[in-house]
Amino acid sequence: MDRLKGKVAIVTGSTSGIGVGIAKAFAAEGAKVVICGRRESKGQAVVDSIVAAGGEATYHFMDITKVESIDELLKDTAEKYGKIDILVNNAANVALKDGRVDELTLDMWDAIFQSDVRGTFYATRQVIPYMKENKGGSIINIGSMASCGGDLGSTAYACAKAGVDMLTKSTALQYGKAGIRCNCVRPGLIVTPENEAYVPQVLKDIFLNNIMVGRYGAPQDIANMCLYLASDESEYFTGQVVTVDGGLNAHVSTVGEFKKMATRTW
Repeated sequence: MDRLKGKVAIVTGSTSGIGVGIAKAFAAEGAKVVICGRRESKGQAVVDSIVAAGGEATYHFMDITKVESIDELLKDTAEKYGKIDILVNNAANVALKDGRVDELTLDMWDAIFQSDVRGTFYATRQVIPYMKENKGGSIINIGSMASCGGDLGSTAYACAKAGVDMLTKSTALQYGKAGIRCNCVRPGLIVTPENEAYVPQVLKDIFLNNIMVGRYGAPQDIANMCLYLASDESEYFTGQVVTVDGGLNAHVSTVGEFKKMATRTW
């Protein structure tokens, strides 16, 4: 239970969903975790849960769309703990309206890019000096399977997350010699306490018919991958975009229909 012992980790957007799972997994493995987001009461609840389980965590307000908020988060964390070893760029506003190309306004496009790629870029840029001083670190970007291929909607979101994929590779290339690794985790359909009631059953059925392991994903599935990327076990692993989706994107689009036919393969 000491895979991250002595390490200091910031997990943005960790007041709900996947971010909570990542934060709890890190704390359980010995990291000092900074929980951050805009909702203080929810953030403090996560901190209390971690502390009750024997871990160490603090809450810090952060708005991913405000550069001064990101600067304060990094500065205060470094002052409190003396270093920053791990940054998980999880915060993003997936609730913003999106749609087809001809439905999107420039304001809608800009709002999604500001939240989902601009904030990730700025947090990454600003944490690099801290990690250089620390002679290394791990940056983990949370992407999305939306960037794997075209879709009937969510155009701006998919494009923003595709930008995160390439930001990951560029960061890994440019700062590897400084001991800074950067990887991206693209979740599949992750069912969380916050979104379960809002995901239509018909959508769940479509996904489940194409997920090879026969179940939806959970925050812990993403946390497990992030835990590996944050630890020294992944010292030789950088610049990678890893899709954690139960095999959803590992096959051609016809597989789901063949499964329904109950052929000899299935």
